[in-house]
Amino acid sequence: MANFWGLRAKSTLTLLIACLLALVPALLIGWQAIDEVRRHFASGYAEQYTLLHMQKILTPVSRELALSRRLADSVVTREWLLAPEEPDKRRRFFREAEGVREQFSGDAYFVIHHATGDYYFNDGTRAESRSPRYRLASEDPDDAWYFSTMNSTGAYNINVNVDQKLGVTKVWFNVKVRHGDRPLGLAGGALDLTRFLDRFLRDNAPGLTPMIVNPRGALQAHPERDLVAFSSGIGAGGAGEERRIQSLLGNDDHRARFEATMQAAMNAPGEVRTLMAELDGQPRLLSVGYIPELDWLLVTALDLDAAPILDSRWLWSLAGALSLILVILMAGFALGTERLILGPLRRLQQSARAMAGGDFDHVLPTERDDEIGELSRDFSHMVQQVERHTQDLEDKVRQRTRDLEQANAEMARARRQIDASLEYASIIQRAILPSRQLRDHLPRHHAVMWRPRDMVGGDFYVFRATERGWLMGVIDCAGHGVPGSLMTMLARAIIDNAILHVGADDPAAILNETDRQNRSTLHKDTLPRSIATNMDMGLVWVDPVAGRLTFAGAKMSLYASDGDRLEVHAGGKRALGDKRAMTYENQGMPLHRGWTYSLATDGFLDQAGGEHGFGFGHTRFEAMLRRHAREPLARQVEAFGEALDRYRGDLPQRDDITLLSFRFDDEPPTPLSVSGASTAHPERPVHQEMSWTC
Repeated sequence: MANFWGLRAKSTLTLLIACLLALVPALLIGWQAIDEVRRHFASGYAEQYTLLHMQKILTPVSRELALSRRLADSVVTREWLLAPEEPDKRRRFFREAEGVREQFSGDAYFVIHHATGDYYFNDGTRAESRSPRYRLASEDPDDAWYFSTMNSTGAYNINVNVDQKLGVTKVWFNVKVRHGDRPLGLAGGALDLTRFLDRFLRDNAPGLTPMIVNPRGALQAHPERDLVAFSSGIGAGGAGEERRIQSLLGNDDHRARFEATMQAAMNAPGEVRTLMAELDGQPRLLSVGYIPELDWLLVTALDLDAAPILDSRWLWSLAGALSLILVILMAGFALGTERLILGPLRRLQQSARAMAGGDFDHVLPTERDDEIGELSRDFSHMVQQVERHTQDLEDKVRQRTRDLEQANAEMARARRQIDASLEYASIIQRAILPSRQLRDHLPRHHAVMWRPRDMVGGDFYVFRATERGWLMGVIDCAGHGVPGSLMTMLARAIIDNAILHVGADDPAAILNETDRQNRSTLHKDTLPRSIATNMDMGLVWVDPVAGRLTFAGAKMSLYASDGDRLEVHAGGKRALGDKRAMTYENQGMPLHRGWTYSLATDGFLDQAGGEHGFGFGHTRFEAMLRRHAREPLARQVEAFGEALDRYRGDLPQRDDITLLSFRFDDEPPTPLSVSGASTAHPERPVHQEMSWTC
């Protein structure tokens, strides 16, 4: 009896200790939950604050921008800038400009005459003057902002800048004034920077620091004026560009995550993105929202300790009350568990151990009508069922194993058949490429990069030699893999038929005829929308006798470079088979000795890689062509492949890639002489001597 009570007391004490030990992680979990709630409310608070201030900034700044564009787009402004010396047009402009100035929140406007560089400015602080304040000069560093703006591609920009000659610091709205393609000057309004900061950024919200940055991260507005990156809005660079929000972040990881958040916000205007980062060495919750109308991002830095998210005074009282309630509940639970569950379970455990030792005659305590008694009866029944179910399970496992082995064998056979078919298709597709014909006719004057994404692809290149010259081209059919390779076969037949109709020396006519036959062969109204039948194509006719090239393209350009210069001859903007048809036209040009000419599919330009996984891009591609233009063609293509592989890194190839380059350093080889050529179409080869090869 004494031993029984000792065991019972020990079990009860063990349970109480376990309950107390469980209290510690429970409190930690509770505190973590409260902290998560606090962060959730903080994130919502920062997001709503950011959205509100985005609207507060967008509305007045959009109004100033609209008024600036109205002034710049005014007929009166253009007429005066076209003839600034005519008194009547001069009076009309300044009368209208003064009316617009009264509507500007900053009470200021400016206008610059592009031809003379005269700078007119009026902010209402002195009597109206119709004389220029000063004249801009391209060699003056203080005037670099104007020439950078005029050389930019946008129609306008918003720039925070200090005008040293006027002695004012404002948010300038620079809008270009044009007459057709002719630049006439710049016009717009200006907001006082101090008033702008006081109105939109210095609202004294506890724990919140709002900032405005451009897509490069340059600070356009900050409560601390010394941090503003002046002249960064025009993309002119300089010292102002060094004042970027990235320089305030803690380390490279924070900067990389912040730039990714900026990009995500710009991809989803109207939404706010958040992240935790160190700003000026302190942890902050950063909320980022993009204002596409202004090309600005509003960044709000929230100090979780300073912001009034949750009052911590009542948290300690709540934690103490919850802890006391939890202790009481655990004590009651421990006592009840010992009397109703643990004691009976120990007796059941003794019987189970006897049965585990082989004593199946040991009778379990089944006399109770409660859950313990029911458990004892079920345990006895379970022992009988386990052996039977174990045998059934082993039989099923053996059968399933045989089924899986058979299925795997069938899948392996099917995979071998598919691989063999793809390998055979690859051999066929490679066999129809004109590599041998190019080697026969232009052995030292061409180089080709052909990289299908899969074993077969939708890219191919063409070559045809006639008695007058050569036709070369690159075709990118919709799709890749097996569907793309089948499209190349259909494209080959259509292009072959088009050349029979119009000849080989008229690339534009070949494109137009191919487009017509493609549409008549593939009726899009009968095809599923998911099936694309478009083709990008670039064709070049080389006439070595006349020393001329004729180029026509459908969403494909011809690149020409001598190592110093690069010419890009753009083709038509729509692909063959596009929903909206177009008429393609030839572009004639001289055949320069020593220049490298290249045609490439968009698989090269769109290949993802680099630090951020962006596409290879036109800028990098054109620089690569110019850098290697003077090297031997074989070395050029090898260098192109190395550059692409370095940029791609571990990322997979996204699309089929084809690049065809040719160059004539000396006198080109003699074109093919074809006996019996048709007099009606001398550029067409006789079929008995040469068939179309693609």
